[in-house]
Formats: sequence, C-alpha cells, structure tokens
Amino acid sequence: MQLSPAIGAPATRAPAPVLALVLVLASALVLAGTAGCGTRLPESAFGASSATAGATGTTGTTAAGGGNPASDTGVTPAEIRLGVVTSLTSPVGSEVFGGPRYGAQAFFQALNDRGGLHGRTVKLVTCDDGGSGIGNQDCVHRLVDQSHVFAFVSGSVLDYAGAPYVSGKAVPDVGGQPIGTAYDRWPHLYGIYGSSAPRDGHAVGWNGTLYQSTEVFRFFRERLGASSAAVVAYNQADSARYAAQLRAGLEAEGYRVLMQTVDFALPNFQAVAAAVRADGSQLLFDAMDTRGNAALCRSLDEAGVHVTAKVTNVQNWSEAVRTDYRASPACRDALWATSSSLGYEDVGHPAVAAFRAAMARYYPEREPLLSAWELEGWAGAQWLTDAMDSCGAQLTRACVERFMNRPEPYDAHGLLLPASFVPQPPPSGPTRACLNAARWQDSAQGGRGGWVTQVESMTTTCFDVPQLPYTP
Repeated sequence: MQLSPAIGAPATRAPAPVLALVLVLASALVLAGTAGCGTRLPESAFGASSATAGATGTTGTTAAGGGNPASDTGVTPAEIRLGVVTSLTSPVGSEVFGGPRYGAQAFFQALNDRGGLHGRTVKLVTCDDGGSGIGNQDCVHRLVDQSHVFAFVSGSVLDYAGAPYVSGKAVPDVGGQPIGTAYDRWPHLYGIYGSSAPRDGHAVGWNGTLYQSTEVFRFFRERLGASSAAVVAYNQADSARYAAQLRAGLEAEGYRVLMQTVDFALPNFQAVAAAVRADGSQLLFDAMDTRGNAALCRSLDEAGVHVTAKVTNVQNWSEAVRTDYRASPACRDALWATSSSLGYEDVGHPAVAAFRAAMARYYPEREPLLSAWELEGWAGAQWLTDAMDSCGAQLTRACVERFMNRPEPYDAHGLLLPASFVPQPPPSGPTRACLNAARWQDSAQGGRGGWVTQVESMTTTCFDVPQLPYTP
C-alpha cells in the first residue's frame, strides 16, 4: 500500500486501509494523510469473531515442554522464537515507529506470565533497522539466518527492503504496519489490515494498481455536514502525490477543495491560514509531518482561524498530541482521527482493558506515550498467537498460514475491523467500508484532555463508497 493512510486502500483487507506515512526527511520526510481508514467487507463479515476464545488466545496450555515436539524452525519443546523489526532509530525519531513493538512485547510478556502457549514460552528477538533499506535487510538476515525465528510479528519499518527475502524463505510475517507496498505484493506477509490483492510476488496490487476508498470523506460529510476542505502539502514529490490522492477522494465525495502548497524548508503557514479563512474551508487535511502540522496549527490559532475538523489518521491517534499541539489548543481541540481499530481509551472492551493492564504493568513509563499503533501491535501479536494456538502442540509455519489464509475474517477479539487475505478481483463499483473515529477534546478526562470516540460502533459506522484506482 502506498505510503498514505487509509485513502489509497488497495481493496486490501478486502480492500484494506493504507496508513499514511510518506517519509523523506531532508530527503526523508513524514507525510501523514487521513483518508479512507476502514475496511471493505460484506455486512456478513461483521458477525465474525476470532476462532479462539479468551482475551489472549492461550487455550490448551500444558506443563512447559510436556509432549511438545521441535516441530519447525524456531520451535522447541519449550520455546517459540519470534522476530520483531522496528525502525526505532529512524531519522524521524523512535516514537514514529516504536509503538507496535511495545504493544507486541507487552502481549507476549503477559502470555508468558500465564504459562505461555501450549507449554511453550515466547522469546521475542528484536532488531532496529535504523529506518534504512540496508539496515532492514541486515535485520531480516540476522533474524532468519542466525536467530532462526519461526515468524515475524507487528513490524513497523520505514523501508521493508527485506520483504522479498522473508517471503522467499516462507517465513510468516503477521500484523505488520503497511508502510509501503510490501504487504500488497508478497505472499507470507500479512499486514494488520488484511489484503484482497493477489500478493503473488509480482506486481503490487492488481498489476501495479491499488485503490483508495472514500469512507472518511463520506463520514465527515454526513456527520458534520462538511462540503469544503483544504489540503496542505509540501513542495516535494511524495507530499504532492499524496495530496493529489486526498483531493481525488474529496472531490469524488462532492467537496469543494482548496489546495495549498508550502516550501518544505521555509513553509509560510501564515499564508495558508489566510487562504483557509478566505475560503471558509470546513475540513483541513494535510500531507505533512508532525512538525509541519504543529506549526500550521500554531499559525491557525494565531490568526484566529477555526476549522470544523482538522483530520488526521491512526498514526497520530496518540497521547503525544497533548504536547505536540500545546501551543495551539484551539486547533488541537478540532483534531479528529480515523482508524480501523478500537481506541486505546475504550477500556470497557475486554481486549482493550487487557492491553492497558499489560502496558501499565510492564511499561508504566509509556503512559504518556500510549498510541493506537501500540494497541495495533498488541492486536498483531494476538493474531499470530491465535494462529499458533490453532496448531496445538504440532506448531508449524504451514499450519499458521492456513489460519491466516482462511476465508473467515479475523477481528483480534474485537480490536480490529474484520480482515482477511482472500484474493479478490479488482474492485468495481461501490463497496461497503467501515471506520472508527475519535476527536481530541481538551475538556475530556476531567479537563486533562484526551481522545473521545465519536462512533457508537466501528462495525456499524459503514458506507457504500467508490474505490478510486491509483498507481503507487
């Protein structure tokens, strides 16, 4: 999937959302877009549930190693070795990509504390690829060839250059964040949002074409009555490309669109604020990094310009908003985020409560850094665990992949919109798409501020929307 958020979802996960992250920063810049974070599945999919009951899928535990064979690479009678690759020291900082790893680590620590899976404990072998393709290939080779991991889980990397090697070695990679197009190209790779692309190792998507859906734009049109939007981008190729996708999706939903471009090195956000005021734009989307977004919000607040919603995506659904936007409280109070997963504040849901309890126990220092990506890292670990649990004592990669490729959609015990990996023809005509949404409210949590979910249920907040083709 293109480095863009759910807009641009190549009918993946049937089709699935694409996360927005086009990084270039000096030549590696982070772009955070926001459209179409949802799932495209038939109504019947939303009655589906996980195959394994319980909060973490640990049925059938036995005494450590009792009767378990050394059934596959990375599997001994008493241990399962898994790999996690993260761009932890990337040029854009550790928190951009670090969240999923912490979520997965918390999941497996909790699992091991309860006795592991069928008597086996899980050993996570982590690797920081530094945000480079060469570093990623090095991590992949070290984990596959030296550590002999059974599978990868909950990866979040800037450049998945090692994907062909992982797939060529038939190592399952489950629950990774789809930054780039690897999870819509290679078999044996299973992104957190699913995929309905052929994934035959040849062209990305359908002969090089992916699809974006428009449910985010439809949601704001129907929920807030919005009919106009501004899109702000840098004068940089990837940023401009993603901004064009945003514009296409907005215009497909009948919005009047104001396009604004700023210089990457010396952005004039005061001019953008003036243009947004003159246009009367109701929504504000962007193809910029957090630094640019924070600066834009400051300019809007200083100019007294208010929009109905400044729309971001799941990557920015985090506690960091509290500090990143401290200098622009009015703009922060207009922030909305969309996703294909539950919010980490939804502790009334048992799976979210289990996640929060584990994070508080094992990583209490991350309380001010909680994010939707951490929860999705936990969900990826849950997915792989349920797949391994289905194998019983005879754990093999082939058995895990049978679970991953089954026709029944999977929802990580309610954490995710139902997702699957059954190949489908290219999308044609409107498709059912669903999403979750939250708004930052400074008045929430007793005035401390926080994200407040804005939909009754993400499985029923659904729309029949078009799928727009694009080339990544």
